[in-house]
Amino acid sequence: MDRFDLIVLGGGPAGYLGAERAARGGLSVAVFEKKALGGVCLNEGCIPSKALLNSARICDSARSGAKYGVNVAGAEIDHAAVVARKNKVVKTLVSGVSMKLKKENVTVVEQAAVIAGRDAEGFTVLAGGDTYRADKLLIAAGSIPIIPEIPGLVRGLESGFCLTNREVLDLEKAPASLVVIGGGIVGLEMASYFNSAGAKVTVIEMMDKIAGPAEREISEILMKNLKKSGINFKLSCQVTAVGDGEITYEEKGEAKALTCEKVLLSVGRKPVIDGIGLDSIGVYTENGAVVTDGQMRTNIPGVYAAGDVNGKSMLAHTAYREAEVAVNHMLGKKDVMRYDAIPSVIYTNPEAAWVGETPESAAEKGIAAKTVSISMRMSGRYLAETEGGNGIAKLVADEKNNCLIGVHLVGSYASEMIYGAALMLETKLNVEALKELVFPHPTVSEVIREALFEV
Repeated sequence: MDRFDLIVLGGGPAGYLGAERAARGGLSVAVFEKKALGGVCLNEGCIPSKALLNSARICDSARSGAKYGVNVAGAEIDHAAVVARKNKVVKTLVSGVSMKLKKENVTVVEQAAVIAGRDAEGFTVLAGGDTYRADKLLIAAGSIPIIPEIPGLVRGLESGFCLTNREVLDLEKAPASLVVIGGGIVGLEMASYFNSAGAKVTVIEMMDKIAGPAEREISEILMKNLKKSGINFKLSCQVTAVGDGEITYEEKGEAKALTCEKVLLSVGRKPVIDGIGLDSIGVYTENGAVVTDGQMRTNIPGVYAAGDVNGKSMLAHTAYREAEVAVNHMLGKKDVMRYDAIPSVIYTNPEAAWVGETPESAAEKGIAAKTVSISMRMSGRYLAETEGGNGIAKLVADEKNNCLIGVHLVGSYASEMIYGAALMLETKLNVEALKELVFPHPTVSEVIREALFEV
């Protein structure tokens, strides 16, 4: 029987980073991962989708080159080559994670693990017919796609007509037509790629806007750009059935149908809490997620949960930070998890990114807020590089405390700019102090500085 200070269930962002940090802190650590290190993010989500989107962006730039005095004829995506490159990138990064864990002497067990109980000696975990013991547990089991109860959907998934984020990334060829059920981040990113790859793409969304929690004006500008690129949108519509080569949906009380070659199901994810033995030690769950406090502790002493499994903020970068907070507490270091300044990004073309409050959420919380919105065209670099662009930067400021509480961007480089905005929120610096920051020129990020002077 092998014994460790810490056993980590799951090798995704929360799991592998938590294991690395704990081992570096002097703990003996074992990670159990039944599929591949890196979890959904590295193997089936964040990284592979960005590889595809980068290829799409290059192709889109070539196609629009004439606007910039560059003539490129016949630019097109070789989907098989794009997928091959994606696989190479994923393999390289998975290998990198493995090497990091090996360097820190973390034991990696390529098996599904199940918690079997606890006693005065600690926790028991079973995997692959073997028994393991540990003083502490970090539950980082991740999440799986939500499969709504739509007639015909399960059969569609079994036949390959319907796909989740996992299967769509490994298609051997781009479909001639694709219907995306769900207009959230993943759905929009895949819609954007396959539209660039030549598919006729339609996005069906239940809400009256795309991009989920994105600020409404940001959402509207993003949709306007995606529609201009060729993507069709059906908002306030609900899919009612999946048939053979078609889907049926309801629009304003009227039943309609769309034929297509493939369907991508992208309506969200749910934490993995079943089948990992939480009941054996009495871990408390609520609304389908493990309940944690500010130090990522569960109701059971010595048991922590980080990443998608606690359902708080299902983003890889949130998982990283949660894992660090959990491990710091294990090591006796003072730390607390904060969720007020966690950025979100959509890597479409153009990009959208946001952090903190929207004008609406601030009003709901009773915060007296001032909103300032300026065009990205205030940036010389944006104007030079983005012909006809309509991006904006929107700042939300707390009038009482004179500090930023929200930043919302749509336009080029938004994904790389938003961390600076998050830092402004996290530090709660006064707006007058922020005005003294020197931004490099010319950069698109200067729009944030311009907006600060309007607050």
